[in-house]
Amino acid sequence: MSTKNDENALRYRRAQSVTTAEEITEKEKKARKSQLDKPIHKPRDSLFSWSSEFTNFTGLVNWGFLMLTVGGLRLCLENFIKYGIRVNPFEWIIVLTGYDKGDNQQYPSVILLTFSVVPAVVCLLIEKAIAVDIITPKTGIGLQVFNIVAEISLPVIVLYFKGPEFSFVGKTTVCMIYLVLFLKLWSYVQTNHWCRQGKKTQQYKNTLRRQSLSEPNWNNLVNAEQEKPLEDEKADGKSGLVKYPDNLNLKDLFYFILAPTLCYELNFPRTTRIRKRFLIKRIIEVVFGVNLVLALFQQWMIPSVTNAVDPFSQMSVIKITERLLKLAVPNHLIWLCFFYLSFHSFLNLMGELLHFADRNFYNDWWNANNIAEFWSSWNMPVHVWAVRHVYIPITGLGFSKAAASIVVFFISAFFHEYLVSVPLHMFRIWAFLGMMAQPPLSVISKLVQARLGARWGNILVWSSLILGQPLAIMMYYHDYAILHFTPKQ
Repeated sequence: MSTKNDENALRYRRAQSVTTAEEITEKEKKARKSQLDKPIHKPRDSLFSWSSEFTNFTGLVNWGFLMLTVGGLRLCLENFIKYGIRVNPFEWIIVLTGYDKGDNQQYPSVILLTFSVVPAVVCLLIEKAIAVDIITPKTGIGLQVFNIVAEISLPVIVLYFKGPEFSFVGKTTVCMIYLVLFLKLWSYVQTNHWCRQGKKTQQYKNTLRRQSLSEPNWNNLVNAEQEKPLEDEKADGKSGLVKYPDNLNLKDLFYFILAPTLCYELNFPRTTRIRKRFLIKRIIEVVFGVNLVLALFQQWMIPSVTNAVDPFSQMSVIKITERLLKLAVPNHLIWLCFFYLSFHSFLNLMGELLHFADRNFYNDWWNANNIAEFWSSWNMPVHVWAVRHVYIPITGLGFSKAAASIVVFFISAFFHEYLVSVPLHMFRIWAFLGMMAQPPLSVISKLVQARLGARWGNILVWSSLILGQPLAIMMYYHDYAILHFTPKQ
């Protein structure tokens, strides 16, 4: 009995202490207000302290944009005074088409891009042959692998023998388009393979059901089983859904090739109409964005890269750091413009023209708190392709998630190197090593996020973007200049 009384008394004292503390605080406030010296101070944190919970920094953001504008204008004037006006719109046609200014006036880049239709049509013909049992699935898969490998190897072979006839941007454009087509054909072949496997599995299950039916009710039950697929087909016909192998036609293939996605489906989500205002905005952004990127590249990027060769050759740490920081600004600005131009303006333009409804081309990568979040959010078409066609199949075979992630980064690293080494006609593995360094950097960024907070993790992500790319550009251009511009003794 005494024990219960003691517990009740203890609870009462605890409750009374809390109440008393609150009363004391309120009494202190009343007492301070009633003092004759008219006190105005109270417990408060400074606005820049995290504990203040103040979030309205709109004025500082406006100030930052204004300072960036002033600094950008100063850099533009300094660039014009130092290098003159280097922007030449007439050369952009040469850069984009690969037009040769010599005696042999051709458009090699356009020719090679037009030829990319051939491996796509060959891929469709092989799928049709498998669907109608002209060739076995095993033979068909072997032919598809050969066709896709030949498609991605064609630019390497052509540029090796005919490289001088192409402009650098023309070569880069060709490699980019052929790489995109490679990823699309990979998805096309693998998705149709899944459809064949699923169709065989469904037919096998239906056969087993029919074989397990009892003799007296066999006919009635078979009729019922046969009616179900017919009902499903009618429902699919009413809804407009395409089923394998009805998807194997040129219209479906070319729609997928032009669609802003790398992952093939038999039935893409479609919009009902084209928004004219939205379309006009995207067209204006594409036209203006292309001209802006090319102008920045000609006027700002090329002189900065050219001037970075000598400090890099001398291996002067201070000069290399100065050039790296100077190159980081135009490179990062061009990269941001290229991101908006590609992932928002151009892909939305194609999506609107093709009534393609899935417009999730990027997530909020700018808020990424570690490297892994960045790579899974900034380029959603590639990320979704990698997860669907590489990561999930590998983990489905019993391999670990870490092994699957390393394979994904290895493929990404290989094709990053492909996009740089093939146009430059040299193999230096800097892009490959940069991508393979992302998994350990991801671990480091996660540790920074866990120990120092999400804000410092985000700062690390932005630092890697701002400084990593110009460092790789400087290394490649240094090697390219030594290889092509150094006089032979």
